[in-house]
Amino acid sequence: MTADLVSLAVIALVAAASPIVAKLVPNKLIPETVFLLIAGSLLGPYLAEAVQLTDSVLLLSDLGLAFLFLLAGYEINPKSLTGSQGKRGLATWVVSFVAAFAVMRVAPGIGETHVDAVIMALVLTTTALGTLMPILKERGLMETRVGESTLAYGTWGELCPVLAMALLLSSRAEWKTVLILLAFIALCAVVAVVPAKAKKAGHRLYRFLSANADTTSQTMMRTTVLLLVGLVTLSAVFDLDIVLGAFAAGFVLRYVIPEGDRNLEAKLDGAAYGFLIPVFFVVSGAKIDLSAVFAQPLLLVGFILMLLIARAVPIYAALSTGKGTRDMSSHNRLTVALYCTTALPLIVAVTSVAVSSGAMEQATASVMVAAGAITVFLMPLLASVTYRVADARPIQAVREISHNPRDIGDILREHWELERMLARQEALERLAERRRGRKGAEAESEDEAWQDRAALLQRRSARKRAIDEALDLAAQEMSRHDLAADADPDGDGPLFASAQERRLRIAQRVVREHRRRLDEMGRAFKRPDADAEDSGDDE
Repeated sequence: MTADLVSLAVIALVAAASPIVAKLVPNKLIPETVFLLIAGSLLGPYLAEAVQLTDSVLLLSDLGLAFLFLLAGYEINPKSLTGSQGKRGLATWVVSFVAAFAVMRVAPGIGETHVDAVIMALVLTTTALGTLMPILKERGLMETRVGESTLAYGTWGELCPVLAMALLLSSRAEWKTVLILLAFIALCAVVAVVPAKAKKAGHRLYRFLSANADTTSQTMMRTTVLLLVGLVTLSAVFDLDIVLGAFAAGFVLRYVIPEGDRNLEAKLDGAAYGFLIPVFFVVSGAKIDLSAVFAQPLLLVGFILMLLIARAVPIYAALSTGKGTRDMSSHNRLTVALYCTTALPLIVAVTSVAVSSGAMEQATASVMVAAGAITVFLMPLLASVTYRVADARPIQAVREISHNPRDIGDILREHWELERMLARQEALERLAERRRGRKGAEAESEDEAWQDRAALLQRRSARKRAIDEALDLAAQEMSRHDLAADADPDGDGPLFASAQERRLRIAQRVVREHRRRLDEMGRAFKRPDADAEDSGDDE
């Protein structure tokens, strides 16, 4: 008991300190999950031995994993599974898995048996959607095209390996496993349909649960915990992985309350991200044998490269050829592919099953878990670079600096201003989409002017719109002033020393004018809200 409490106290200390340390990193480039994993590996049984992997600590870790997948299943929109992107996401995962299995089967010393090849293929084709959710929310990507595509492809990258684990890594005959899976799905359907019908009919029990949801009884929260623990226990009784039960609980919860429940979601986030999920990540780090990882650096690097090849490349190809996504800019498609290559929780689950069954050595499992932990840091970092830094046109900036090294400060400032301008424009467009969804048909007529202005910007891809606008403004300025080779853009100042300096001043003026117009559009767009609030107060 003392060892359990000491380990839990150390984990609680790490969980409290990690957000503070992550905040010190500029622009939140390193998720706090990375610090949880690093602390776990340093304080675990292979080094400091401050965190002991006792049965009690492992049980809390399993509950954290269950909550992680519950929240992931709850966040998934069914349209992301059945839409055009969802179908391509499923096909992409199947292609990735088949290719990875074939390569692992013929690779010397890796997929020597059928089970080994299946394990490696599953590990190489997973997506840590539950880990990605908070990162996407923090970066404001959930309602962007990048976020939607990440959810569409990442959902299948998490769901398919869970089902494949039950079918392909079971010690039972395949037909028995299929029957058990069908029985489990049928039970989940009953668990989902009955409460949904009771809610729709306004049953007395459901009214009681809703009325006492925010009292000391916490009826909705307790019922959700019962749903999670019940389905996880059911999956364990059926000799399935607990991840399947947790994922199913998330789907069931979303089916019962499709419109969502903010109070319940806040409580679930508090219990999950406040306590249990940090325990899971610290314990996952504690399972990493750093000496085994450092002893096989080539295997670690090779595994990360194989993840990129098996997961990122097919997704990028699918986005480039998809009817609804081929118009996305190349760096946005690369951003989605990198996000979907983030893989850790399922790697922990798959390697744990493999080690317990004797199909994998603990040293190899440590390397794979370490590689998965690195992807949690590396892939979101690279994705943030491709998503935002690419907007600043760094290659073009380098070319300009090479021709005009004395203007490096102005050039960097202009390119950074361009990135901020594009970010503000995207934020305004997302705000417009949300407002149109809330207002309905009545509000659409009120926002007609905004839609007309936004339509002018919707040319080609999202990244080219602002550039086209800037070029148009530059042409207008030049035609208005009819600039000579050595004239001042303002028309009232001293002559510039060179044409390059003149063009630089024009570009700066264009950026300022474009930002001013965006500010005006934003204020004009917010004004109807203020008027509506004033009228509501008057009433």
